[in-house]
Amino acid sequence: MKTIALAGNPNCGKTSLFNILTKARQHVGNWPGVTVEKKEGILKYKGKEYTIIDLPGTYSLGAYSEDEIIARNYIIEEKPDVVINVVDASNIERNLYLTMQLLEMGTKVVLALNMMDEAKNKEIEINIKEISKSLGIPVVPTIALKNEGIDKLIEASISDSINSSNLDINYGDTITNSIKTIKETIDKSKKSTDIPSEWAALKLLENDDYIKKQLNVEGNKDLKNILDKCNKDIEDDIGFEGEMAIVNERYSVIGDIVAKSVVRNERHKETITDKIDKVVTNKFLGIPIFALVMFLLYKITFFAGAGLQEWVDGLIGTLGEKVVDALASMGAPELLQGFVGDGLFGGVGAVISFLPLIMVMYILLGILEDSGYMARAAYVMDKLMRALGLHGKTFVSMLVSVGCNVPGIMATRTLENKKDRMIAILINPFISCGARLPIYALFISAFFEKHEALILFSLYVVGIIVALIMGKLFSKTLFKGEPSYFVMELPSYKLPSIRNVLLLMWDKAGAFAKKAGVVILPVMIVLWALSSLPVGVEANSEESLLGIIGSAIAPIFKPAGFGTWQAGISLLTGILAKETVVGTMGLIYAGVEEGAGVVAAIQGVFTPLSAMSFMVMSLLYTPCLVALGAIKRETNSWKWTIFAAVYTFVVAWILSVLVFQIGSLLGFA
Repeated sequence: MKTIALAGNPNCGKTSLFNILTKARQHVGNWPGVTVEKKEGILKYKGKEYTIIDLPGTYSLGAYSEDEIIARNYIIEEKPDVVINVVDASNIERNLYLTMQLLEMGTKVVLALNMMDEAKNKEIEINIKEISKSLGIPVVPTIALKNEGIDKLIEASISDSINSSNLDINYGDTITNSIKTIKETIDKSKKSTDIPSEWAALKLLENDDYIKKQLNVEGNKDLKNILDKCNKDIEDDIGFEGEMAIVNERYSVIGDIVAKSVVRNERHKETITDKIDKVVTNKFLGIPIFALVMFLLYKITFFAGAGLQEWVDGLIGTLGEKVVDALASMGAPELLQGFVGDGLFGGVGAVISFLPLIMVMYILLGILEDSGYMARAAYVMDKLMRALGLHGKTFVSMLVSVGCNVPGIMATRTLENKKDRMIAILINPFISCGARLPIYALFISAFFEKHEALILFSLYVVGIIVALIMGKLFSKTLFKGEPSYFVMELPSYKLPSIRNVLLLMWDKAGAFAKKAGVVILPVMIVLWALSSLPVGVEANSEESLLGIIGSAIAPIFKPAGFGTWQAGISLLTGILAKETVVGTMGLIYAGVEEGAGVVAAIQGVFTPLSAMSFMVMSLLYTPCLVALGAIKRETNSWKWTIFAAVYTFVVAWILSVLVFQIGSLLGFA
């Protein structure tokens, strides 16, 4: 089966194209770092199937960040039959730098000149034939969001007549001779590698650490000596190092191509994007506007979703009663009735009832993402991040974590140095994910109905503040060093695509529902069994095995105001999956007050102050097992994974205790 890889800069429409080609439910985000690992799908076209690989968005094929390495290694090692290089037609100069690097690798490339409508709006005229002639590759104009030019792009990509480009970049005599000399030395080396030797020679002159390791330059005296000599010759002849000379020459070639094929209206026309950005990215107004936008998001979430949530909750409760009554009429054992009523409908049902809130929140987040606003949020936070010694892209990964901490942790791959990546990974779990929303919604509906949006907004703000404080602390202690500079493209504003917004909502809601069946249901079965044993004890009582375990944990949380065994066991199960906190309470409190439900039950156990303390604990404490697995995968270290699990718990405990103790002193108890 022919393999087609998609490569391109962030925000060029690459993932939109992937979705169209594969009919995949692939989330499309409007900031860098959404696609943080390669995704695979199948294109079915005229009775044949083709494998489509969506590589991470990257500006170059260097080896400075994880996403660049993933993209480049795939092309080198897996050797796709063709690479569709997706280029933003309105930013063609910057995008063509990646194209140059693909062509230098000897890759078969088809150029998808995407966002042609954006180029037209900016009064940019592009000579497609001239670009194709200059680069020596097929060039197809497309508008992925409108499904225009897709068939022509597919035809060009599956054609058997595609050849590697004959584009020859003249780097000057000194660099050209150096490449030839290094290539000959590599060819003589006994080191076996799939890397083309001429391209490897070029990358060695660019001081590429990955290629140096692959060719074992430090262990190959001949190659190292030749490389050192060539670098000295280049610097003596040109006046600066080879890496900079190569970059300059690439941009010189790009400039010549653009000069021959692109005509711009020299009169700068202020666009709607320019006008909006004067306000939303203003250095004084940017952060307050972002805070207001997020507050409104949570306000609308409760306004639109609360009624649906109550309806679903009532429906699940009624259905549960009818099923239990039916089982009783059929003479089913009380044990089975207890499991279905308490474990299934009381536990899993309590989690599922919050699905409408999840759906509303992700629709609103999808609108913000797809419109282009979320990129501005990262931009306006950059100054604050740098003041704290953090990289601006750290906030991008924090924004991704609002959906789920796992992709947020993976999004740290876009950070170029280890210091920035490690800090971003370690503070990421403090950002409140969608899985915590049912916990907040449960306690807010029980104690803070008049201030729903304010309480929810404050919890998200607390998470961000704690993350930033810990990031500052880490940058001054565990990971000292200067942060890298943050360069980020701000995409043009556009009307959100209904399809993209609904795909995001469907993905997140589907994952939430799937987790209810795959993770929460098995946990509820185990918890229900523990709550019913040993035989003869009252179900869901302190004498049950579940109560005994919870009672052993409870004293830890007494200073925080919720030292009950029910709260302790709920937080313990929350390490498996945060939604399980609500499921556990639904199981434990099922039938405490006949027909009253879990909300009435926790109103009898918690106070508004202890409820706030519990929500702060739920916000900040040990991330779920899946997130811990992501930390282990990204750091490749059990030490840092255990550290993340322990230190987040300690921070959460300290702050929840402070909330309760200070609140008590102020008379809120």
